[in-house]
Order: sequence, then structure tokens, then C-alpha cells
Amino acid sequence: MKNFIQPGETITITAPHDLKSGSPVMLGSIFGVATNDALKDQDLELTLTGVFSLPKVATESWTTGTLLYWNEVANALTSIADNNQLVGVAITRAASPSSTTITRLNATFLPRGLSDASAPDHSILNGASGLKL
Repeated sequence: MKNFIQPGETITITAPHDLKSGSPVMLGSIFGVATNDALKDQDLELTLTGVFSLPKVATESWTTGTLLYWNEVANALTSIADNNQLVGVAITRAASPSSTTITRLNATFLPRGLSDASAPDHSILNGASGLKL
């Protein structure tokens, strides 16, 4: 296939500000984890999939399987969809108070605030599987 560029688990973006490897990054609708240190406007490799320990809103708690959203104001994961970007799912239970959680990134780019309950049914894209994207 002549138009294939890369698998897409990682992408190269321009760093929006100085970043350290392991930092969560939200750029528009793209969320990932920095794989390298980068100064503002330098190339930054961003990992879009995988399981990571990431900062969470300390006062929240949730169970395994909870959808997680990026809250840009708190610079942390939250279980609240309103005005936040869906970025992954909780792999472990998170207690309150706690500052981090184990998260599986979903590598999808949904409009902000779109919860699983309001997500359009894309099952036709998955053939007979009936899964929602």
C-alpha cells in the first residue's frame, strides 16, 4: 500500500511546551504520553496506546473498567465526562485520596464531553461484532 505511513501507536508532534518523558499530553483531541523529553516546538514522540500510571483527581475514586477523561484544568484524569476528553479506561480500582491511577489509553479521538452513553453506534464499522467504538 503506497499511502501507508506508520502503524500509529506513536506519532510525532510539535511539543506545545517543555515536556519530560512520561508526561501526559493533550493537544487538541490527541492524548498520549511523551516518550522523550522535548522543549517547546521540538519534535515529541507521543505514545497513544498502552497502560500507564497517570495523575488523577485526588478526591475521586472509581472501579476497574471506569471510562476516564482528561481534565485540562486539573491536569489529571477524572471519571467526569462533562467538557473533558475521553482518553482511556481504568485498569485498577482507584481510591480517594490518591494521586495516580493505572490507565489503558484508548487512542481514539472523540469530541469532548462525549460519554459512552451518548456515543454514536458505530457497530456497522465493526461488521457483525456489535461493538461500540
